Amino acid sequence: MSKWDIRFLKLAREVSTWSKDRSTQVGAVIIGEDRTPGPYGYNGFPRGIDDDKEDRHARPTKYDWTEHAERNAIYNAARVGMALKGCTMYVTHVPCADCARGIIQTGITRVVADAASMEGDFAERWEENAQVTREMLSEAGISIDLVEVPDDA
Repeated sequence: MSKWDIRFLKLAREVSTWSKDRSTQVGAVIIGEDRTPGPYGYNGFPRGIDDDKEDRHARPTKYDWTEHAERNAIYNAARVGMALKGCTMYVTHVPCADCARGIIQTGITRVVADAASMEGDFAERWEENAQVTREMLSEAGISIDLVEVPDDA
């Protein structure tokens, strides 16, 4: 863990606050090899889709309408023509297997997730999927580090 890991996880936490998800707000920030902050994303509906319709926020329907923070960050990189090979993704929660595939395919070489995400309700709901993510990233040669962000950081 470095001071940069803490700083960029705090940035991902800030980005997560922009999500309108009623249960879990997730943020992701992609950082270049030279520590230049790049695209970010948060979980939410695609651009132009009405996120004020209440029925779209209830499980399981919300899963059809919501894009994950990690893929939103990847898509935002594509919108501006940024290659992600060699980058690091900082994310507030351990990515799901779908996002892990996107991370692998874009050439991101490291994922840093907030260790706090593997506690409580989220961890219970996503532990099986997180195990697939860890296995997939490991096989692809991508490190995933869980980092604790101190309260006073």
